[in-house]
Amino acid sequence: MKFRPGRVREEPEINLVPLIDVMMVILIFLMISTTYSKYTELQINLPTADAEKQLERPNEITVLVNATGQYVVDKTPVTFTTVSALSDALRRAGGDRKDPIVVISADALSSHQSVVRVMEASRVAGYAQITFTTQGTAK
Repeated sequence: MKFRPGRVREEPEINLVPLIDVMMVILIFLMISTTYSKYTELQINLPTADAEKQLERPNEITVLVNATGQYVVDKTPVTFTTVSALSDALRRAGGDRKDPIVVISADALSSHQSVVRVMEASRVAGYAQITFTTQGTAK
């Protein structure tokens, strides 16, 4: 039983152009409004306490910080006056090494500020690779 004889029924179609336009606007909005981390200036690798002992690398600059805030850069005691003076000591210790890695060995009771000073001095000296040493857990 055809109630409308002679009429051809049109097939429905989905128009994708408006969908693509909306998706493009959402994508552009997300790309513009995304905030990126502001702390990517320093690449920090924190070793875990249960890791195996790393082999000593020839391009390491070791910085020791004790509980009273005294610094030792590559077995040379350094008295802290300014961050730029500490960065100069790091540059001297780095010498002509290519991409040296700053290894910070801080006492568990040393102040957070003492470690941050070493990190800031490394940034000023142009050294982006920093790592921290830990003591392994007793098994």
